[in-house]
Amino acid sequence: MNDAYDEALQPTLLLPDWPAPSTVGAFVTTRETGPSQGPFAAFNTARHVGDEPAMVERCRELLRAELDDDRPLLWLDQVHGAKVQLGYVADIPQADAAVALDQRYACVVQTADCLPVFFCDRRGTRVGLAHAGWRGLAGGVLEATVASLRCEPEELMAWLGPAISKAQFEVGPEVFEAFVAFQPEAAEAFEPSPYRLGHYMADIYRLARLRLERLGIGQISGGHFCTACEPRFYSHRRDDGQTGRMASVIWLR
Repeated sequence: MNDAYDEALQPTLLLPDWPAPSTVGAFVTTRETGPSQGPFAAFNTARHVGDEPAMVERCRELLRAELDDDRPLLWLDQVHGAKVQLGYVADIPQADAAVALDQRYACVVQTADCLPVFFCDRRGTRVGLAHAGWRGLAGGVLEATVASLRCEPEELMAWLGPAISKAQFEVGPEVFEAFVAFQPEAAEAFEPSPYRLGHYMADIYRLARLRLERLGIGQISGGHFCTACEPRFYSHRRDDGQTGRMASVIWLR
């Protein structure tokens, strides 16, 4: 059977549970099905993790087929910063978020514990996607993405995709200090770690919600996953760094 029609190789997709307009397409891949092998099983789209290049390209081709047209995917070179890419370029830009104000391309970020944050406006005319680990969150990647969407924050909604949960996310005091110095109420997203003195268990979902609420975004959905607990997701922390990446994708139909 041709690989393109082999159901065992097709990605199993997680669809956002948010009230987005029908003009918005979005999903997150999982590792439940696909052609990837070994520690990268079963649907790894990341080129930088040590997986066989031909297998990664195979997954990317299968991923492309999940869109309902032939538009390109805008892949990013993610560096845990706050730069937002607006507009499609063939060369992979260094950025941690992307915005699309038309139908020419789809935005993609890759994660394996960091938080993918999806955005769209209530009319379904613009979309955005941010890769938000703790450094990106503290550095303002959500704020930069919202600004790049070029509309009032009150007109936006957000969905928080699969990320590591508070029960599994131990961080050092520098993480606590970075968030609380900017937003004192962020202290509520931390609890003292039971494992190491002076460390904290951090709620990345709560930290993101606080940032989004501060911007004036009232419609926030999602945020109930744990990549380190659920085997359907890749987890950099659970798998000691040898793992693949999920791809989060959003586009305007």
